[in-house]
Amino acid sequence: MKRNLRLPLIVSLRRSQLASLTATIVDFSSLIFLVEIAGLWYVAATAIAALFGAVVNFMLGRHWTFEAADQAVRGQMLRYAAIAALSLILNSLGVYFLTDYLGIYYLFSKVITAFLVAVLFNFPLHRHFVFDRQKYA
Repeated sequence: MKRNLRLPLIVSLRRSQLASLTATIVDFSSLIFLVEIAGLWYVAATAIAALFGAVVNFMLGRHWTFEAADQAVRGQMLRYAAIAALSLILNSLGVYFLTDYLGIYYLFSKVITAFLVAVLFNFPLHRHFVFDRQKYA
């Protein structure tokens, strides 16, 4: 029997923050490696690193944060991919704007942008669109 109830907000928010922290560690370590070691342009490296973090975040969201592994993975992946693509654009533009126009060091720009995008964009859409048990179960 499929479970169609959404986890309480505080539970999914807490789990989301832990999953996001894990994905952020992957994202940031990849970004630093790509810029400082591989020599990639920081905007391209931001996009690639965000993709790595997105894969980690999807797997954690599906299996743990929202306990939605019993739902069809294809639909979740498509919805997640759409949100991840928009998130990637927001993160890349945010880092570019803060770094090139405001003169903020790229890693600080990334911290500011990542926090804003995660809290104001990713979490609400993951909870109510990507992994919503009531609509897509």
